[in-house]
Amino acid sequence: MMKTTTNDPIVAEVRAARDKHAAQFGYNVQEIFKNIQARQQTSGRKYVCFPARPATKTSSATPNQ
Repeated sequence: MMKTTTNDPIVAEVRAARDKHAAQFGYNVQEIFKNIQARQQTSGRKYVCFPARPATKTSSATPNQ
């Protein structure tokens, strides 16, 4: 389990639940994501899906002189 810098019991509970869920899938991100998608499909709830935003060009940290 992750060490936290806060003693907030709600944060600790959420992190423990997340760790328990991830452990079921060997911490494999693809498998975790597939499980979440499957749970959404069977939940009966309506989920909002926004289209991806295009990447924006970032400027350099130092201005040109």
